[in-house]
Amino acid sequence: MSQGTHCPTQNLAGAACVPTLPSYLFCMSRRSRTLSLSLMALLYAGAGIMHFVKPKVYAKIVPPYLPVPLTLVYVSGVAELAGGLGLLLSATRRPAAWGLILLLLAVFPANVYMARHNDELFRLPAWMVWARLPLQLVLIGWAWQFASPQPRLTGNVAR
Repeated sequence: MSQGTHCPTQNLAGAACVPTLPSYLFCMSRRSRTLSLSLMALLYAGAGIMHFVKPKVYAKIVPPYLPVPLTLVYVSGVAELAGGLGLLLSATRRPAAWGLILLLLAVFPANVYMARHNDELFRLPAWMVWARLPLQLVLIGWAWQFASPQPRLTGNVAR
Protein backbone atom coordinates (compact mmCIF):
# COMPACT_ATOMS: atom_id res chain seq x y z
CA MET A 1 0.00 0.00 0.00
CA SER A 2 1.51 3.32 -0.95
CA GLN A 3 1.72 5.68 1.98
CA GLY A 4 -1.03 8.27 2.14
CA THR A 5 -3.58 6.34 0.10
CA HIS A 6 -6.97 5.38 1.50
CA CYS A 7 -7.63 2.20 -0.43
CA PRO A 8 -7.60 -1.22 1.21
CA THR A 9 -7.07 -3.10 -2.03
CA GLN A 10 -4.03 -1.31 -3.37
CA ASN A 11 -0.85 -3.32 -3.08
CA LEU A 12 2.60 -2.20 -1.98
CA ALA A 13 3.65 -1.49 -5.55
CA GLY A 14 0.71 0.90 -5.97
CA ALA A 15 -1.21 -1.40 -8.33
CA ALA A 16 -4.67 -0.40 -9.51
CA CYS A 17 -7.29 -0.01 -6.85
CA VAL A 18 -10.37 -2.20 -7.11
CA PRO A 19 -12.77 -1.16 -4.35
CA THR A 20 -14.86 -3.97 -2.90
CA LEU A 21 -16.87 -2.22 -0.19
CA PRO A 22 -19.28 0.72 -0.51
CA SER A 23 -17.13 2.82 1.82
CA TYR A 24 -14.28 2.53 -0.68
CA LEU A 25 -16.21 3.64 -3.70
CA PHE A 26 -13.52 6.20 -4.34
CA CYS A 27 -9.90 5.40 -3.56
CA MET A 28 -8.13 8.63 -2.75
CA SER A 29 -4.68 9.79 -1.93
CA ARG A 30 -4.33 11.69 1.32
CA ARG A 31 -4.12 14.97 -0.61
CA SER A 32 -7.26 14.14 -2.63
CA ARG A 33 -9.09 13.14 0.52
CA THR A 34 -8.15 16.40 2.25
CA LEU A 35 -9.26 18.41 -0.78
CA SER A 36 -12.52 16.48 -1.02
CA LEU A 37 -13.17 16.95 2.68
CA SER A 38 -12.40 20.67 2.51
CA LEU A 39 -14.69 21.17 -0.48
CA MET A 40 -17.50 19.28 1.22
CA ALA A 41 -17.08 21.29 4.42
CA LEU A 42 -17.14 24.54 2.46
CA LEU A 43 -20.21 23.45 0.48
CA TYR A 44 -22.25 22.61 3.56
CA ALA A 45 -21.06 25.51 5.69
CA GLY A 46 -21.83 27.90 2.82
CA ALA A 47 -25.25 26.34 2.23
CA GLY A 48 -25.98 26.50 5.94
CA ILE A 49 -25.13 30.21 6.06
CA MET A 50 -27.36 30.85 3.03
CA HIS A 51 -30.33 29.47 4.99
CA PHE A 52 -29.95 32.53 7.23
CA VAL A 53 -29.13 35.02 4.47
CA LYS A 54 -32.07 34.03 2.20
CA PRO A 55 -34.47 32.07 4.43
CA LYS A 56 -37.60 32.94 2.43
CA VAL A 57 -36.13 31.35 -0.70
CA TYR A 58 -35.58 28.09 1.19
CA ALA A 59 -38.98 28.31 2.89
CA LYS A 60 -40.65 28.28 -0.53
CA ILE A 61 -39.53 24.70 -1.15
CA VAL A 62 -40.75 23.31 2.17
CA PRO A 63 -43.76 21.15 1.28
CA PRO A 64 -47.01 22.63 2.62
CA TYR A 65 -47.79 19.51 4.66
CA LEU A 66 -44.82 20.31 6.93
CA PRO A 67 -45.40 22.82 9.74
CA VAL A 68 -43.43 26.01 10.43
CA PRO A 69 -41.42 26.24 7.19
CA LEU A 70 -39.19 29.08 8.36
CA THR A 71 -38.23 27.18 11.51
CA LEU A 72 -37.42 24.11 9.41
CA VAL A 73 -35.22 26.28 7.19
CA TYR A 74 -33.29 27.57 10.19
CA VAL A 75 -32.96 24.09 11.71
CA SER A 76 -31.68 22.65 8.43
CA GLY A 77 -29.32 25.63 8.08
CA VAL A 78 -27.87 24.97 11.53
CA ALA A 79 -27.55 21.27 10.65
CA GLU A 80 -25.71 22.05 7.40
CA LEU A 81 -23.41 24.55 9.07
CA ALA A 82 -22.68 22.19 11.98
CA GLY A 83 -22.13 19.29 9.59
CA GLY A 84 -19.76 21.30 7.40
CA LEU A 85 -17.74 22.50 10.37
CA GLY A 86 -17.86 19.08 12.00
CA LEU A 87 -16.20 17.55 8.95
CA LEU A 88 -13.08 19.61 9.65
CA LEU A 89 -12.31 18.00 13.02
CA SER A 90 -11.22 14.38 13.06
CA ALA A 91 -13.06 13.79 16.34
CA THR A 92 -16.40 14.89 14.87
CA ARG A 93 -15.90 13.92 11.21
CA ARG A 94 -17.80 10.60 11.22
CA PRO A 95 -20.80 11.84 13.22
CA ALA A 96 -20.92 15.00 11.07
CA ALA A 97 -20.88 12.95 7.88
CA TRP A 98 -23.66 10.70 9.21
CA GLY A 99 -25.62 13.79 10.18
CA LEU A 100 -25.25 15.18 6.67
CA ILE A 101 -26.42 11.88 5.18
CA LEU A 102 -29.50 11.98 7.39
CA LEU A 103 -30.05 15.63 6.50
CA LEU A 104 -29.88 14.86 2.77
CA LEU A 105 -32.51 12.17 3.26
CA ALA A 106 -34.66 14.52 5.35
CA VAL A 107 -34.64 17.35 2.80
CA PHE A 108 -35.29 15.07 -0.17
CA PRO A 109 -39.07 15.72 -0.02
CA ALA A 110 -38.37 19.45 -0.31
CA ASN A 111 -36.31 18.84 -3.45
CA VAL A 112 -39.12 16.72 -4.92
CA TYR A 113 -41.63 19.44 -4.03
CA MET A 114 -39.39 22.06 -5.66
CA ALA A 115 -39.08 19.98 -8.84
CA ARG A 116 -42.82 19.30 -9.04
CA HIS A 117 -43.82 22.93 -8.36
CA ASN A 118 -40.96 24.73 -10.07
CA ASP A 119 -43.22 26.70 -12.42
CA GLU A 120 -45.07 28.21 -9.46
CA LEU A 121 -42.02 28.68 -7.25
CA PHE A 122 -38.96 29.66 -9.26
CA ARG A 123 -39.38 29.04 -13.00
CA LEU A 124 -35.88 27.56 -13.20
CA PRO A 125 -34.95 25.33 -16.15
CA ALA A 126 -36.70 21.99 -15.59
CA TRP A 127 -33.49 19.99 -16.10
CA MET A 128 -31.88 21.91 -13.25
CA VAL A 129 -34.50 21.18 -10.60
CA TRP A 130 -34.91 17.55 -11.65
CA ALA A 131 -31.13 17.05 -11.70
CA ARG A 132 -31.07 17.89 -7.99
CA LEU A 133 -32.80 14.62 -7.19
CA PRO A 134 -30.10 12.20 -8.41
CA LEU A 135 -27.49 14.69 -7.20
CA GLN A 136 -28.69 13.90 -3.68
CA LEU A 137 -27.42 10.32 -4.18
CA VAL A 138 -24.02 11.64 -5.26
CA LEU A 139 -23.89 13.87 -2.18
CA ILE A 140 -24.85 10.94 0.05
CA GLY A 141 -22.08 8.84 -1.54
CA TRP A 142 -19.62 11.67 -1.02
CA ALA A 143 -20.54 11.98 2.66
CA TRP A 144 -20.39 8.19 3.02
CA GLN A 145 -16.67 8.40 2.32
CA PHE A 146 -16.23 10.27 5.58
CA ALA A 147 -18.96 8.47 7.57
CA SER A 148 -17.34 5.08 7.16
CA PRO A 149 -14.32 4.10 9.23
CA GLN A 150 -11.06 4.30 7.36
CA PRO A 151 -8.95 1.17 7.47
CA ARG A 152 -5.57 1.15 9.14
CA LEU A 153 -3.22 -0.35 6.65
CA THR A 154 -0.03 -2.24 7.24
CA GLY A 155 1.59 -3.42 4.04
CA ASN A 156 -1.33 -4.39 1.86
CA VAL A 157 -3.56 -5.79 4.60
CA ALA A 158 -6.44 -3.75 5.99
CA ARG A 159 -6.98 -4.04 9.74
